[in-house]
Amino acid sequence: MSALWMSPGLLRRWLATTLMDATTDKAPQVQEQIYAALCYVGEAEPEEVLRCCDEYLRQHDKLAYPHRVIILKAMETVVRNNIALLDKSTAKVVIFLASNEMTKSKVIRDWQEAASSVLVAVGQRFINKVMEEVLTKFQPGILPHYFVLQTFANLSVSNVFGMVPFLNSILGTMLPMLGMAKQDHMKSVFCYALQRFSESIQEYLANLDKAPDPTVRKDTFSNDIFSAYEVLFSSWLQHREAKLRLAVVEAMGPMSHLLPGEKLEEQLPKLIPGILALYRKHAEAFSISKSLCQILEASVDIGSRSLDVQLDPLLGTLHPQICAPADPALPLTVKNHTEVLRCFTVLACSFPDRVLAFLLPKLESSNERTRVGTLLIMRQIINSAPSQMEIKKPFILSSMKLPLQDSSDKVKRALVQVISAMAHHGYLEQPGGEAMVEFLVRQCALAPDAEDPASDSVQSISINTLLLLSTTVDRMSNVSPATGGDKESGAVPLCPSHRSRARVGSGTNLPSPYALTARLLVVSSQPHAGACRGAAALRLLHVLHGSVHPSLGPLWSKRVPLLVERIEAGSGSLGHRDVMFFLPQFLQETLAAIADSAWIGQFVVEMSRQLSSYNGFPMEKNFLYKCIGTTLGACSSKDLVQKQLQELLETARYHEEAEREGLASCFGLCAMSHLEEALSELEQFVRSDVFRRSGGLFSIFKDRSDNEVEKIKSTLILCYGYVAAHAPQELVLSRIEADILKNIFQYFNTKVLGIKVETKDLTLKLCLIRSICMISQAICKGGKCGDFSFSHKAELVAQMVEFMKAEPQDTMRTPVRQRAMITCTYLVYPSSAPIPCRNDGACLSPVPPPQVLYGDTMSALKDLLKSLLQRNLTPHGLQDMFAHLGPWIKSSKDHERQRAVEISAALLDFYLSALNVSTVIPFYNLSVLIALFSPRCSDSVPSVRLHAVDCVYCLLYIQLCYEGFARDHRDEMVEGLKALKKGLEEPDFTVLFHACTSMAMVVGKRVPPDQLMSLLLALFEGLVDPDRNCSRAATVMINSLLKERGAVLQEKVPDIMSIIHSKLEEVDEEHIRKAAQQTVYILASQHKSVVVSSLLGSALPFDSHTCTMWRSLATEPALTSQILEQLLEKVNRDVPYKESKCFLLGSGSERIATPLPLAATCALYEIMSAPEAGPAVLGLYAPLFVTLLLRLSCSVGVQLPKSLQSRERRSSSSQGPAARSLQPCSSAVETLKAMLVRGGSEEVARAVDSAGAWDLMATSAPRVTRVSPPSAMARHAGPRLPLIVKNLVPTLSSVFDSQRITTTAFFAELLGSNVVNDLLLLETVLDGTAGRQKDPCTLVRVLVLRGLGNVAAGSPDKVRKHGAKLLASMVNGMDDKDDPHNLVALEAMSSLSKLLDHVEERDIQSMLLHIAIRIRPFFDSEQPRLRRSSIVLFGHLSRFSRGHCELFLEQILNGLVTLLLHLQDPQPDACKFALRMCGPSMGCEGLRAMFRTHLREGRSLHYGEFINDVCKHLMQSFPEMLNRLILTNLFYFKSAWVDIRAAAPMFIGFLVLHVDEDHCQQVDLDQLISGEQ
Repeated sequence: MSALWMSPGLLRRWLATTLMDATTDKAPQVQEQIYAALCYVGEAEPEEVLRCCDEYLRQHDKLAYPHRVIILKAMETVVRNNIALLDKSTAKVVIFLASNEMTKSKVIRDWQEAASSVLVAVGQRFINKVMEEVLTKFQPGILPHYFVLQTFANLSVSNVFGMVPFLNSILGTMLPMLGMAKQDHMKSVFCYALQRFSESIQEYLANLDKAPDPTVRKDTFSNDIFSAYEVLFSSWLQHREAKLRLAVVEAMGPMSHLLPGEKLEEQLPKLIPGILALYRKHAEAFSISKSLCQILEASVDIGSRSLDVQLDPLLGTLHPQICAPADPALPLTVKNHTEVLRCFTVLACSFPDRVLAFLLPKLESSNERTRVGTLLIMRQIINSAPSQMEIKKPFILSSMKLPLQDSSDKVKRALVQVISAMAHHGYLEQPGGEAMVEFLVRQCALAPDAEDPASDSVQSISINTLLLLSTTVDRMSNVSPATGGDKESGAVPLCPSHRSRARVGSGTNLPSPYALTARLLVVSSQPHAGACRGAAALRLLHVLHGSVHPSLGPLWSKRVPLLVERIEAGSGSLGHRDVMFFLPQFLQETLAAIADSAWIGQFVVEMSRQLSSYNGFPMEKNFLYKCIGTTLGACSSKDLVQKQLQELLETARYHEEAEREGLASCFGLCAMSHLEEALSELEQFVRSDVFRRSGGLFSIFKDRSDNEVEKIKSTLILCYGYVAAHAPQELVLSRIEADILKNIFQYFNTKVLGIKVETKDLTLKLCLIRSICMISQAICKGGKCGDFSFSHKAELVAQMVEFMKAEPQDTMRTPVRQRAMITCTYLVYPSSAPIPCRNDGACLSPVPPPQVLYGDTMSALKDLLKSLLQRNLTPHGLQDMFAHLGPWIKSSKDHERQRAVEISAALLDFYLSALNVSTVIPFYNLSVLIALFSPRCSDSVPSVRLHAVDCVYCLLYIQLCYEGFARDHRDEMVEGLKALKKGLEEPDFTVLFHACTSMAMVVGKRVPPDQLMSLLLALFEGLVDPDRNCSRAATVMINSLLKERGAVLQEKVPDIMSIIHSKLEEVDEEHIRKAAQQTVYILASQHKSVVVSSLLGSALPFDSHTCTMWRSLATEPALTSQILEQLLEKVNRDVPYKESKCFLLGSGSERIATPLPLAATCALYEIMSAPEAGPAVLGLYAPLFVTLLLRLSCSVGVQLPKSLQSRERRSSSSQGPAARSLQPCSSAVETLKAMLVRGGSEEVARAVDSAGAWDLMATSAPRVTRVSPPSAMARHAGPRLPLIVKNLVPTLSSVFDSQRITTTAFFAELLGSNVVNDLLLLETVLDGTAGRQKDPCTLVRVLVLRGLGNVAAGSPDKVRKHGAKLLASMVNGMDDKDDPHNLVALEAMSSLSKLLDHVEERDIQSMLLHIAIRIRPFFDSEQPRLRRSSIVLFGHLSRFSRGHCELFLEQILNGLVTLLLHLQDPQPDACKFALRMCGPSMGCEGLRAMFRTHLREGRSLHYGEFINDVCKHLMQSFPEMLNRLILTNLFYFKSAWVDIRAAAPMFIGFLVLHVDEDHCQQVDLDQLISGEQ
């Protein structure tokens, strides 16, 4: 049933069942998800899911328990969350299931605990049903299951009112079982049950008003509990097993509250010592302490007198427990401390005197832990027993004198906590309480510990405690600690206390308003130091505004709260630079509000006086200098200003950076109102003796070293810079070159104004750079108001460049580069551009941390380059900029690329933001820049990848702006680039590839057509990128762009192919090679003909890179097929060779291969050598085979052009892998072999190769052997032949003899195989072959006859059908007039011999005599083959003469002598065969028998005896032929063969010997004699 068509109820059941089936998954995460899913389904229909779970567990009884646990836990959760919705029937089902699951086997904790939890959950509402079921498994006298007891225990806690009524009967049944429990785990569960029963009973009794049975009393259970107590205490507590002892102790604590009072009193003398003894046996004491506390509480409740006796052991045992520090990482140790402190609370409430008498002397212990632990107990007692300690307050305070002097931080922290407790309980108002507060104040005034800056330091805790007490304890206003001079540093933590007292108007001995204002302003300058003391200082200053000056109320009421709010908003919201801006501004407003010259004068003097007190606090002192400068600027007395400036110059500590910085800023702020006075004081100071280097010098500086003089110069130079930066622009511009720069150059002693004295002092160099930077800024700002000619600009820029060049190239130790760049930024910034907002890089530390220094320098460099770009904000300017950045962007060093690309991104973003296009102009270098950055989106450095995307993003928007779009225009495709950045954070190859492809698509859509080729060319240059990821990205970009827009690049394809080849030569990387192949493939898919022509134009022999490009065309079958067809066309269309006269050989000629077919053949080899070309080769199998076979035929004996012969020699002699031969025939053979292998005809190639036929075909004229391609094709690739034959038939008429020869030879060989008959090709091949009988080429005619003869072997059953035609062809062949060497006749005789076994006799009869006569002359041919073929044929013909052909008998007799004489041939087998065949036709049984017996193959022959016997039979059978036989023998008397000349006379002799006298007259003796002469 489909889940889609189920009702909701059925669907839930199906879903629940499916989830339960999946519980068998072993993955914990999956199990958790299944559990959560079951719970979720159960929330929708709890009863249905619970029943489904019950049914599933019952049906799957063998389900392993870990999987049952998941289901049971889910049931528990569903029950617990939906208990109110369950009906009784469902509850009963669940109870029964859980009960069975819980008890069906021995203890398996996870499984049975899950089942028990289900019962406990159901028991929340159906307690009676649960008890009814579980009690059946709790029978008297039978030890119950472990989890039955645990279930009782948990039920008693979870449902107190429901369970307690059952406990009386349960206890009655359980107590006798205690003695039956022998195993430790059963004893432990009994203890657990007794513990939970006791806790449940106590809760029930404590809430009788809500209980269903209010008549229940403690006495109901006391006796049973006591009986159980006796077993536990007397027997089980002494057990050796530690876990069991702890279980007993945990039970005895709650049980002690239910014991009868008299029994408890009776047991205490034994019980308490027994519990205390356990501390020595157990390292983890929490359970012991908890139980002991409960026992002590029970004892106090009954008013026990036994505790008095046990008090000393109790205190002595419990005190060390507190002294052992608790480990927060171990929660039980913390809980143990809590329980022990509760014990002390119980004892202190009952025995306060004795407890204090025990504790207070411990404060004098030499052991730190003892002192700390005692103070913790004292804090507990003060807080938890206030009534008992009330009269002990003076005694306790007096006992704290010694701890107040303790030097231990741990003791101090504990004491601070005690003081806090005392404050809340009125101790500090007692005599001696002030000492406690003084202690807190002293701790607040401690200097921060650099080694312990943690929040729990003594100072921090003390400050927090004092702040807490001042805001939460009302009585603290009556406590006034002494604030002597030694405690003045603790004033800031006391600000809240002073502030509250100031509100109530209490008089205090405060410092002067000038000193207080100065001190609190300085404190507030570090707002987040000292627990945010800056806010506290400002609040105090606000409260004291009336004491400072009456006019400040309105201003400070408005400004101070805003400052405080900003400080307290968070440490990150108001940094040090912000404070340095807001507080001086606040001071300016304050001075303006006061407007009292006398007050301001006093304030300046006071601040100057306080300068020395901040030695060692550079930040504070620097701020105070600024305050002095600000105040001097507000001072109307010029004399006072000059005096203070002179004093500052004379007293400054020039060797300190903060001092120099502060003094310079002071002069700058003062110059805002007193420019003349500031410059005057600086010049007067310069005219002092400090700069003279003669003896007895320096006036007040005569003890200073040369190094300090350099520092003074640095300060003065910096002062001039600040003066120029802060002074009014309309006043300072005229003084810059005349006064300020003149003095600066004089101090620096550099070659700017003609003086050449180099300095190596870093401080002096940095101060000069910063000063010039501030002067340049002032000029930039002031230059807007009028014309200002800065004549020294070029010299200053040159000096900055020199500074940068002098820095080490491999490290960045100083901020010289950064600050020099900032200075150059302002020096070269165009006057027409807006002034950049840039901090001059001032910092109180001359050498920032390396990372900060690097970041600052990078920012400075960006600003400098932006200022240079601003001067020429055009595509040309952009190109000039990246001409310099390009080598860094492509650097092999990661950090150089990272910096260069980051700067590039900033420059392009700046260019885009500053661009204002009024007319549409071409962004001519877009493509070059895109190619520069787009590959970097795959850089190995993540930040480079992200910045590269930003660069491309900006470039495309710049292009859109130049195309006329508004700057705020948003292009959807370009915006998509931003989405790529998230994936580029991780270097996953798939993500990088996707990013490159996506970027290429966007670029392809947005790059103008006229820049597409330049983009590709630039990307090709990226293939040599040192970062392999980027070179890969360049290939992806190239291929993606070609896919997108390659169709329009037809004219550029040859150029692109040439570039690909050159890059393959330049870069030897596997990924480049594969990418280049992909590029060629893409181009070929769009421009097949152009690509093929371009590649065919490559130099021969093809180098490895050209071969790689050819093989790339084998990627896709459809394209490969088209490429192969084009190559086949080029092979077939052009002539394979040209005739050329060979002048060295007279009038002969040689064949020279034509380049195009040769190149196409090599190309075919390369393509078909790729495995991917298989499908395409299969599709074009026949055309490829035929073309290559014919190409091979035309290549035999063909030479390479002279231009290629030298290359061939160089290629064959070059080192490295053996190159393929470029010889036409060899290359054709290799290509044909490759075609067969790739076309699935490996067996064909292997068969031809094994017999060496390839070599034979490559070195000689075509000839067909037994293992030539046709025969191998017939055996191994028969199904391919029909199409091959079809393609070969037209070539029978080829103008080239070699092609006709090859085709005829192929057909001839095929005719010798039965495959032509099986494939119904016989008629076609036979007709085609026979049609070439009149071919002008002798070899073709020979092959035709051979093929026709092969029919006898290939299709013998078809010979009769075509017998007449075949015989006629053979006869015509023997009659061939244009056969000077009898080759045609030879083949005709051989083929006719094959056919005679299969032709009809009637077909041969008519031409038998003609054939015999025609072949007779060949019997004596000097060519063994001709002689043999004719004799064999004669033998075959003789079969057709038997019985009825007298004419042929005559031919036998005419040839008999010749045959008998030629038995002397070196190979007489043919004659033997012919004689054996002719014997039956001669009518002489004797001769027939002799021929059959003596002329058998392989038998040796005694010629003389044989001839003797033959002559005997001849003379007996044919005596009348004596004369003819003699005459025939006489003809051989002059034979060229010796053996025959010798045999002929012997033959005649034997004839004469055996002739009858009647026929002797036939012998003409004269003729014999003349024949012998």
